[in-house]
Amino acid sequence: MASIYRTSAGRDSIRQWCEQQLSAWPILHDRHVIRAQGEDTHVVVAGTGPVTVVFVAGDRFSAAAYLPLLTALAQRHRVVAADIPGQPGLSSGAAGAASGRLTWYGSWLGEVIEEATTGPVVVFGHSFGGAVALAADHSRIRGKVAVAPAGLCRLRVTPRVLLAFLSWLARPRAASSLRLLRILSAPGRAPRAELVEWMTLVARHARPVSSDDLVPAAARTMPTLIASGDQDVFLPPARLRSAAQQRCHVDADIIPAAGHLVTDEHPDQLAALVARLVN
Repeated sequence: MASIYRTSAGRDSIRQWCEQQLSAWPILHDRHVIRAQGEDTHVVVAGTGPVTVVFVAGDRFSAAAYLPLLTALAQRHRVVAADIPGQPGLSSGAAGAASGRLTWYGSWLGEVIEEATTGPVVVFGHSFGGAVALAADHSRIRGKVAVAPAGLCRLRVTPRVLLAFLSWLARPRAASSLRLLRILSAPGRAPRAELVEWMTLVARHARPVSSDDLVPAAARTMPTLIASGDQDVFLPPARLRSAAQQRCHVDADIIPAAGHLVTDEHPDQLAALVARLVN
């Protein structure tokens, strides 16, 4: 099966970055690989608590790129963070497993819950991971949190965003990664150096596979929280609120002074948001 990685050396560079970040993470944690939807899936397990928060990263991100958020979550709850197959990280790099269908990713997350957790679960996803969380179905899911989620509506892509994205792909270096991350952040926010390194590696070495499917409108009552930053370039507040009402029948939480990378900008505030469903 085709790989998302351009070369085996590039795959190794991305995996090494993830391993280094996790090895340096001061939070006590375990790491292991499970099989979900027939694909090797790397999970990071940290924290304790009666309810497990299962976290899913966004498009072109891995769990190792979310350590500030995972720290905030693990200080309050048991956390299982899974790398999505077909995305750069420590899970399978197979390019064709999902065939671009959100239903596949939702089933994958259900199998992650079955294999890596016991007891009640809250699923929490960011960006594309938010769409996966909303698409998941498992009997032990007690609530869903989707932050800056894809899948609720078509994202707004302005010429400025598109130009920065294409420049990042065409010239993968620190300067183009920093420019793109600044656009994804709230004005005045300086992206972490680790994220700049990560984005440069991803542009150089990977061609991730995800889905642009929309999440089906909620058919049954499920405690759900939708949130995003007030400066999110993809999901302006009015657009997000409308989509959250139409598809999930909930009012969106708009976080001040935050962009699409609200997960990096306000991890403690998001952990408090999750606690509304866990407690």
